Amino acid sequence: MTFNRRRFLQSLPLVLGGSRAGLAQRAASGRQRARALGIRIGQMQPGRWNAITDVPGVRVGHCTLIRGSGALVVGEGPVRSGVTAIWPQPDIYESYLPCGYDMPNANGEVTGLLQIQRLGIIASPICMTNTSSVGMVYDAMLEHLPDDDLPPVEPIVGETWDAWLNDTEGRHVHREHVDEALSHASSGPVEEGSVGGGTGMISYGFKGGIGTASRVLPGPLDKYTVGVLVQANHGGRSQLRIDGVPVGEVITDLRPEPDWARSLNSILMVIATDAPLLDHQLDRLARRAVHG
Repeated sequence: MTFNRRRFLQSLPLVLGGSRAGLAQRAASGRQRARALGIRIGQMQPGRWNAITDVPGVRVGHCTLIRGSGALVVGEGPVRSGVTAIWPQPDIYESYLPCGYDMPNANGEVTGLLQIQRLGIIASPICMTNTSSVGMVYDAMLEHLPDDDLPPVEPIVGETWDAWLNDTEGRHVHREHVDEALSHASSGPVEEGSVGGGTGMISYGFKGGIGTASRVLPGPLDKYTVGVLVQANHGGRSQLRIDGVPVGEVITDLRPEPDWARSLNSILMVIATDAPLLDHQLDRLARRAVHG
């Protein structure tokens, strides 16, 4: 279901006055993924790529920044950062899609959430980056909006904090990096791990980053797919479970990060589906993301 941009904006007075309801086994990097190692999560089967790009029209692109090493020098590095861009569909600027969201517990920033809450639509790609780069990414995304007489939409930019591995206050993400992530987005396999916005992230005391998966619904809904992409920067070691196994309680070493880094964590989760859901139904779907 899509909403033509011009017709949607022309009907905004009616929308605002009514109810919201009225409106592969290896990662692209070559590393083995969990299913290739014999770990099967859940009961349903994945799509072709086991990625958010299994949902028709969805594309993902990264721009990864890795340079320098040694002690932190603000403004110089080391740099471990980047941008990940998700296109809900290629013509999202012209054909809006229903959208919902949930924020069960957060101390971060995602721009455009009020637009989603009030209008129930998504009208731009979604970009993920580090905390200090939200403004730059937002500004760069504005340059991609249609140049016409209609009011602009709010670009969606989310962040997690990568300050222990990255010179986050140096703000090394620039407009050309946003342009690269947006322009290089594609369907098919999605590169995972230390790429894009996930380059400097930590999860459960291990290296975090970008992860993705998909599931094809069972019959009679098997014509629909649900895909997820996360930017993971969360979790204490003892909380780590893999298919229910408390491996984090067993692996107690390999902990290079300082104690303070373990408490400053968060996660961005993006769910896409081609099932015919409206925004209030997608709110309910989003609430389930935190439960895996």
